[in-house]
Amino acid sequence: MNFPKDPVMLLSVVNTALRDHYTTLYALIDDTGINEEELKAKLGSIDYHYDPEKNQFK
Repeated sequence: MNFPKDPVMLLSVVNTALRDHYTTLYALIDDTGINEEELKAKLGSIDYHYDPEKNQFK
């Protein structure tokens, strides 16, 4: 899966994937091979952080 470089587009793609296909962030990471720290840093740069209870970045 190719992930967008733009943080806002990345947010949309990741949250959609979490909602539609993955029960946790770690399932998405394991399946796609995306780097967890890079993902969190990129979304953190626009003040979005993973909420495991909601299974989304908010």
